[in-house]
Amino acid sequence: MKLKKNIWHSDPQEHDFPAAFDYLTLLYPDTKAGKIVSRLKQSKTILKKSKDILRASELPLLPKDNIHVKENLKKAKNGRKLSPILLVRDRKLIIADGYHRVCSIYYLSEDLEIPCRITDIEEEQDQDQ
Repeated sequence: MKLKKNIWHSDPQEHDFPAAFDYLTLLYPDTKAGKIVSRLKQSKTILKKSKDILRASELPLLPKDNIHVKENLKKAKNGRKLSPILLVRDRKLIIADGYHRVCSIYYLSEDLEIPCRITDIEEEQDQDQ
């Protein structure tokens, strides 16, 4: 599908970082989650294909009728901007914020690139030693 224009904000929205923190505190202690989010804020935005993000995360593709997926599809089709996603590399890829956006874009085309910020969990371990 051809989109009307660039549908991405150049940077994640400010509310994405607390959302990522909330999710990451389910996987890591608060202090570690905070350090990861700080590194995501400093990371450069890169592009990755939706199909590759889903494969690396090992998460299922949410159904097209999921309320959040449906809303993001509507935004994209109307040319409204979406926020880049936040990723963490651990044993598998963690979508710290943006799972619904990834699924929405996949429905438009699995080859569409998604702007994302990514950091490695090993960076955190290296800093702790």
